[in-house]
Amino acid sequence: MKKFTATSFVASYLEAWNEQDAGSVTEHLCSNGHYIDEVLQEAMNKKTLFEELVEYFQSDHSFYEVTGDILSNGKTIAFQYCAKPMAPDSRAEVWHGAEFITLRGNSAFEIRDYYQLRAGLSRGQGGEGGVRYVKSGLRAEAMAQLLEALEHLMLEKQLYLDPDLSLPKLADCLNTTVNHVSQTINAGLQTTFFDYINQKRVEAAIKLMQSDSRSREAILDIALEVGFNSTSTFYSAFRKVTGQTPGSYRRRIKPAV
Repeated sequence: MKKFTATSFVASYLEAWNEQDAGSVTEHLCSNGHYIDEVLQEAMNKKTLFEELVEYFQSDHSFYEVTGDILSNGKTIAFQYCAKPMAPDSRAEVWHGAEFITLRGNSAFEIRDYYQLRAGLSRGQGGEGGVRYVKSGLRAEAMAQLLEALEHLMLEKQLYLDPDLSLPKLADCLNTTVNHVSQTINAGLQTTFFDYINQKRVEAAIKLMQSDSRSREAILDIALEVGFNSTSTFYSAFRKVTGQTPGSYRRRIKPAV
């Protein structure tokens, strides 16, 4: 049996990427391991990573290789890599990244991937065959469609009023994956799922405060009505959106109602 070393692990791991073999890539994770895309702030288990890689490899044509030393202390591995276009006549640029791996036995419990976007391109752009995220199967066109569907759903169904709304539940409503919804909100709207939903709730609360018939309603009642589970969460979100507390905001607008 071949002796396990950090060098052999990285060589096998990158070989799987270069062969565009989603199963072989994910086999480097232990059963409960996860891969974290630090740029998009996404954590994926083996199943989710496999599904993402199958889609990603359909459009990715990069060759990955180590640059510099592979560092290891027996429990962790760190290395830098570059991704070059496979086709010699490709106009795609070389891009770079680094991975930090936490081991559990001879498998990875956690893989954290940090990578740079290509020079001259904004966040999420690059690659051949259209604008796309460097290590995501989600293209800009699909993201735009998902953003449109998301906003339509919020406007028509007001899902943010559901206090039990979660990312998986929202993904089901949009008939897509949790990862794609999260990427769309993170990269397309430059915010997180919770901040996005809480902003919608705060906006709904402000409308209630501005209403003649609801202007004196208890703040707790307003918070619960727009989907918050507690006043503390409501106060925190309200201050984040408006820069002031709900009480201060209501006192400020009171002469106008």
